[in-house]
Amino acid sequence: MDRQKQRMTLTAAAMLVPLTAACGVEKADGGSGSVGAGKPLTGVRWSVDNVTTDGKTQKAPTGAHVTIDKGRAEGSLGCNDFSAEATVDGDRVRLGKTRSTRMACENKPMAFETRLARALSGQELKAKVDGDRLTLTTARGDTVRLTEAKDAPLAGTEWTFTIPRADGRAHLTFDEQKGTVSGSLGCNKVNAKATVRDGHITLGPPATTRMVCEDSLMADEKTLLGLFDGKPKYRVDHQTLTLTSENGTRVQAVAER
Repeated sequence: MDRQKQRMTLTAAAMLVPLTAACGVEKADGGSGSVGAGKPLTGVRWSVDNVTTDGKTQKAPTGAHVTIDKGRAEGSLGCNDFSAEATVDGDRVRLGKTRSTRMACENKPMAFETRLARALSGQELKAKVDGDRLTLTTARGDTVRLTEAKDAPLAGTEWTFTIPRADGRAHLTFDEQKGTVSGSLGCNKVNAKATVRDGHITLGPPATTRMVCEDSLMADEKTLLGLFDGKPKYRVDHQTLTLTSENGTRVQAVAER
């Protein structure tokens, strides 16, 4: 998660710097971005499965992905985010100038990013889409294998809110069959009626426990409670859930694996 990332630069902001390599492609002429008769290459979030260089295969860390859309490639190398201009010419992929953050992440194999960069840096890649799989191959035979990333289902997924002060303790799970939502607000447990329809979730009045925690947690609970007894908008983007209340307050949660 983002809270596990520690910056290596002296600047506290999320600075973008040139990177020697990253992955991603886009059909710059506005075409379909298809490679052969398979799934379109563009407009799909591709999760990196593994990278093979010099005959050695290394599994990608969770979170490494590429999204190709509107002349740009964006995603994550596993720890660092990146973006680049990109083109697709038939089954050939070329990258433009690539920029990436410079961060170190706990429990992330940073050596993988080096290997991924080596496989893709400054090279023309051959792309092959086979069903929900994408393979990028360099002229010398190194490969990057990817799989189409599916959105996590709203119901049945434990959604943990990315509220720093809650430290992963605030989470909700929707039960489609029962028409309910339950979980924790960070300090107190909560449950309520929940009906999902047309991009909105109608939440009933919350029933909660009555514990008192430190002020920061109680402030976060007040924000989350503002979603209940209302009709917030929702959007699932891969593993991220965004809830926007009727007064415009927005909170995000990530799917627990």
